[in-house]
Amino acid sequence: MARVTHFEIPANEPEKLAAFYEKVFDWKFSKWPGPHEYWLAKTGEDGPGIDGAIMRRRDPNQPLVNSLIVTSLDQSIADVLANGGTMALPKMAVPGVGYLAYCKDPEGTIFGMMQNDASAK
Repeated sequence: MARVTHFEIPANEPEKLAAFYEKVFDWKFSKWPGPHEYWLAKTGEDGPGIDGAIMRRRDPNQPLVNSLIVTSLDQSIADVLANGGTMALPKMAVPGVGYLAYCKDPEGTIFGMMQNDASAK
């Protein structure tokens, strides 16, 4: 079983959008020191919910994406493809975090899958 653990909000002006969410919902942001512009969002401490991030928009039609933690990214990709899903972006390393891929379900909704592995380079 995999649970949604992270969301990504694409933005043309990530810092301005982060300020919006800080003011409206009191979310806290910190810029990720990785190779991409990425602002991590802490959405709260108590109760149900997940944290996420704001990222610089790469495509005008880029949607909000929810990501799931999986035990084996390779197996999960194979399962997606075997059940009518498709690849949106292939497996890639996220340095110091793990491996990530984006897929589409049979109706075209994009979702991410992450396998944690701190040794990823």
